[in-house]
Amino acid sequence: MKIGLNATCLNNRPSGAKQRFVGIYSEVAKSLPESEFVIYEPIDCSVKTWFEDLDNVTVRKTPIQSEGRFERLFGGLRYWPSQLAQDKLDFFEGFHLPLVRSPTGQTLLTIHDIRGIKSEAGIIVRSIYKTILDNSAKKADRIITVSEAMKTELLEYCPNIPISVIYNGLDASAFESVTNLDLLQVKKKLALPNDFILSVGHFEERKNYLRLIEALDLLSKSGTSCSLVIVGNDSGERTHLESKVKSLNLSGQVQIFSGLSDHEVRCVYKLSSLFVFPSSYEGFGIPILEAMAAGRPMVLSDIAVFREITDNQGIYFAYDDVEQMASAIGEVLNSSVEQEQMIRYGKERVKEFSFKNIAKEVVGIYKD
Repeated sequence: MKIGLNATCLNNRPSGAKQRFVGIYSEVAKSLPESEFVIYEPIDCSVKTWFEDLDNVTVRKTPIQSEGRFERLFGGLRYWPSQLAQDKLDFFEGFHLPLVRSPTGQTLLTIHDIRGIKSEAGIIVRSIYKTILDNSAKKADRIITVSEAMKTELLEYCPNIPISVIYNGLDASAFESVTNLDLLQVKKKLALPNDFILSVGHFEERKNYLRLIEALDLLSKSGTSCSLVIVGNDSGERTHLESKVKSLNLSGQVQIFSGLSDHEVRCVYKLSSLFVFPSSYEGFGIPILEAMAAGRPMVLSDIAVFREITDNQGIYFAYDDVEQMASAIGEVLNSSVEQEQMIRYGKERVKEFSFKNIAKEVVGIYKD
């Protein structure tokens, strides 16, 4: 088989999409040594370094920028028709909208979420996104999405499309390799407190950090003193977070970090007392898997995909209810029994999300 992967939407910025792509398709390429993989990389990123130990992977530089939907669209208008006709692929997989369809073989499309429709943008923007989604879904031979919750959402907007669910994955061994010395060094470097709750994800409105900071304020006023660490990269919301912290006089209790290495983030997970994921909308939720691998108890917003990932075994709160969020956090912080139960469950559950297991499902789709 000759399999093309359109990675022009990816770059060196950390993201769940990038983690999924590298983790899953490295294992797919290893499991199909007789197949040829062609990865189309953007002009502003070297994808080759992600797959350099695989002899059956060829990386092809494109003139397409990784940032900006319109830049990608117009950059590919002249490139894709001739290049794909020349490559004669058996499978071509896309990972962003709008879908580029191959003139040969089968074309697959992975959709992580449809927050473009769910966003608070104007009706014109949402309508444009809906049109692009409809057209792309109709052109794909198979849609792949990351959760049953996301599949249900997609079928509401695009009924009768051929769709498969393949979860995101995680290399849990990376957390197991963290040493006590690593933890001491990172704790000192970042000046972390002995006990703190942790939240991880890009700084954007749907991550719901403003309410999490308000919940911390309620906990402090009720006598439960705790610190909060938020780790992520800025997507436009950081100044709002800092303003909220300042307005509530919580500067001594809240630390916000960007630009940490993967190793440092893993250490911060393991140093935390509790992981909190307050998002109002997600297609999946890789930080949940990371918290499981790190052996941390969790408190999660009550959205369908979080219940799916955790088999309804977690402690949940309504994402728009600050008092309920604070109550759930306080409950787990004050219950060693609940903490131990969640840690045991998470250690077993995360094994089901290994990249090797998930890669088998991708191979199964090719063979199907």
